[in-house]
Amino acid sequence: MAEHSVIRLKNIDIYQQKHLVLANVNLSIQSGEFIYLIGQSGSGKSSLLKIIYGDLYIATGEGMIAGFDLKKLHDNEVPYLRRKLGIVFQDFHLLNDRTVEKNLEFALKATGWKDRGLIENKMVDVLEKVGLRSKLKKMPHELSGGEQQRVVIARALLNDPEIILADEPTGNLDPATSEEIILLLRDIAASGTAVLMATHDYQIIRNMPARILRTADGALHDNVTI
Repeated sequence: MAEHSVIRLKNIDIYQQKHLVLANVNLSIQSGEFIYLIGQSGSGKSSLLKIIYGDLYIATGEGMIAGFDLKKLHDNEVPYLRRKLGIVFQDFHLLNDRTVEKNLEFALKATGWKDRGLIENKMVDVLEKVGLRSKLKKMPHELSGGEQQRVVIARALLNDPEIILADEPTGNLDPATSEEIILLLRDIAASGTAVLMATHDYQIIRNMPARILRTADGALHDNVTI
């Protein structure tokens, strides 16, 4: 699979309200890359992620995310941008009153899927990718924390995203389960879907090194070491 730029930010200033959070941000992420994003609370990590998924708008510079020009992005286009992104949170955000199958079906129907056969095939496909094919009829409370996070990753894969944004995806998991989730995300990256993972867990980074971005001192620093 040929690489291409999934994210390209050039000379962007990122604001929260009128407060400048990150200045002169330059960033390029290619398809198939796995990247860590680190930085202290309040240093701009969340603001950077919000720029990428269209929750903040850019006032300066240039930005392309999954083929969308951020300078020309209208509110009604944001849902279409987000379909090109898979988002994984620390807190699983699963619907606890319905099965794994119904959680995935809800997400597909919310993004415009209608054909029952295609929906069923897609649900099986993403669950196989995360090793949970047998858990289709399970309720979230019947799954371990690691299994619930795998369901969340499966949900993030439903619309074949160009990049997965994983915000502290191992924050509620034990070390062994955390390592399994990182290995899964790295496998997904190796298949061509870029992964940008925000984390505070430096031990994971030391055990499974990759390119590191750091937000600090009002700037985004690339290829840092820890």
